[in-house]
Amino acid sequence: MYEEFKQLLVSKLEIDPDLIKPEANLANDLGINSLELADLVLYCEDEYGIEIDDDALQSFITVNDVVEYLSGLVSGK
Repeated sequence: MYEEFKQLLVSKLEIDPDLIKPEANLANDLGINSLELADLVLYCEDEYGIEIDDDALQSFITVNDVVEYLSGLVSGK
């Protein structure tokens, strides 16, 4: 899931792959703003056929936070 999410960040938000690490902070390290985060959620929902709870967005601080959340949803399908 990590590699898939990393590719999504690179292809959809044009983030330098060298910056993307599990511990990377979405806002501070990768420069993702709230609008881009919303777009990213939509991409993930479409890509994996899932629905991400709006409340979960508050917990998306690092790349790993998102990967763990997505892994839980996708494996639970």
